[in-house]
Amino acid sequence: MTEPRSRITLRPGELVGLAALVAVFVGLITLMVTRELILSLIVFGATFVLDLVTLAMLMLAFTPNKPADGERQPETLND
Repeated sequence: MTEPRSRITLRPGELVGLAALVAVFVGLITLMVTRELILSLIVFGATFVLDLVTLAMLMLAFTPNKPADGERQPETLND
């Protein structure tokens, strides 16, 4: 059995990192505008969860499925 490529193993980490980066940005903007730490932490957590779910759903939508074992690949992409 072959080892998975590094691109495949890094993808979940990239998704979590991107969601965390966006959440930190939104949390810092909220902190600078309102100067309330509790509110900015709540916004950070909500943004992180929403970004993570959104990015995961987008990855599911854009990742093509492999054909099953023994199934032929369609000749055109319209099939």
